[in-house]
Order: sequence, then structure tokens, then C-alpha cells
Amino acid sequence: MNKRATKICSRTILHVVIIFAGSIWLVPSLGLLVSSVRTRNDVLSSGWWTVFSHLLDFSQYSTENYSQVISASGMGRAFLNSLIITIPSTVITIMVAAFAAYAFARMEFSGRQILFAIVVGLLIVPIQMTLIPILRIYNKLGLAGTFYGIWLAHAGYGLPFAIFLLRNFFGSLPEDIFESAFLDGASHHTAFFRLALPLSVPALASLTIFQFLWCWNDLLVALIYLGGTEKVAPLTLRLSSLVNSLGQNWHLLTAAAFISMVLPLLVFFSLQRYFVRGILSGSIKG
Repeated sequence: MNKRATKICSRTILHVVIIFAGSIWLVPSLGLLVSSVRTRNDVLSSGWWTVFSHLLDFSQYSTENYSQVISASGMGRAFLNSLIITIPSTVITIMVAAFAAYAFARMEFSGRQILFAIVVGLLIVPIQMTLIPILRIYNKLGLAGTFYGIWLAHAGYGLPFAIFLLRNFFGSLPEDIFESAFLDGASHHTAFFRLALPLSVPALASLTIFQFLWCWNDLLVALIYLGGTEKVAPLTLRLSSLVNSLGQNWHLLTAAAFISMVLPLLVFFSLQRYFVRGILSGSIKG
């Protein structure tokens, strides 16, 4: 009885701590949402938490901030550019990483461990060290300021972690399944597409979340390789220019920031059931 009471007490304490930590984590997002539906005068005169004192007074809420942000020059194009940049960058990274990870985990070839060690070593290389050399190469090849260049950049920066994650996941899959397939005459091509990929959906979903969020929220890489050109500028660059041009009208920035959060949140919640499973499975076996 004491053990059961202790277990229940420990679980209750754990749940309370998790709920408290989650609530603290959500406070900034809640403040951002509330501020985005308040008028300029209300935002400048009082804190966002004051709305809870008269929560049902709908006269204090307004969609004017969203209307101004959506109708601002270049916002629609910037949103489309972010999609054009993020989706191919994510797909390219996952495809290349899956092929490479399977080779490192399931195929025997000379120098495999050395190559994998080099890939893992690239995880600690700061992105800032590569910006100028790669930008010089891009200028010579005419890739600077193009979608092709930013796709390659995002894929290159994301591949080391993606290969590391998927290689560990592929390595943790049951060996008997692959041995049985090879005994039945299956090739590595068949094993990859019929066994490895279907069994790796949790890891692929986790990787998709990581890569999509990183590409969507990226500002540094886009600023360096795209140069702020409005024709190809993503939403993050447009929001940064919104800060500079609007100055004190930061109440509009809350609406703009929340708009930029909507799509990543949809991606995360649609794939979140695979998230923890993929991360834990990929960390079991190295």
C-alpha cells in the first residue's frame, strides 16, 4: 500500500511540475496572441494581462492589426517565398539523409566509419564560419539571391544532424527483418524502400519537424544568401524590415509574428505523435 501511495504521489508531483513548466512556457505565446488582437492605444497604455479583468468585453478586441499586416506591401509574396524555400529544403534534406543514413547503417564499404565520423564532426562546425566562403562560391556560380542557392544551403546545414538521427534509427531496427529479406533475394534497394522507410516513419516525422521549423524561422542564412531582395525574401526577412520601417508601432509586429507561427504550429501538431517516439528510438543505438 505504501509503495502504491508513493507511486501515486510521485506521479502527481511529476504532472504538477510538467503542467507548471508548460504553463510558464506558454505565457509568452499567450501574451503575443492577446496583444495581436488589441488596439494600438490599449497596447501602449496597459499590459496584455489586463484583458482578463474584463475578459468578456469584446469591444477591447480588434482584428485591425492583422488587416494592416496582411495588406502590407510584400507580405503575401514573402509568405509564398517562405513556402517555396522551406518545402524543397526539407524534402531535399530528408531524401539525401535517408539514402546516406541507410548506407552508413546497413551497407558495408571501405571508409564507412571514417566518413560517418566526419559527418558527425560537422555538427560542431559553426554556421557563421561557412557564410563568407560559401557566399563567394555562390557569387561566382550565380547562385546568390536564388532559390536554388538557399535550398542547397539549408540542405547542407541540415544534413549532418539528419544523417546522424536517421543512421541511429536505421541501426536500431531489428536485424532479423533485413536478414530474412536478403535471404529471400531482396536487394538493398528493396530493403530500403520496403523495410527501412516504412519502419522509420517516426524518425522521418521528427526530422521533418526539425528541418521545417529551422528553415521557416531562419533569418541569418536567408539574409546572407538572398541579400534581402524582395522578389525572393522570405517572411522572416520581411518581418525584420517591418520592424525597421514601423519603429514604435510594434503592436503590428505581434500580429505579424503570430501569423508566421501558424504554419509551423500546424506542422508540429500534425506530426507531434511521432515526435517523441522518433527521437527516443534514434538515440538508443549508435
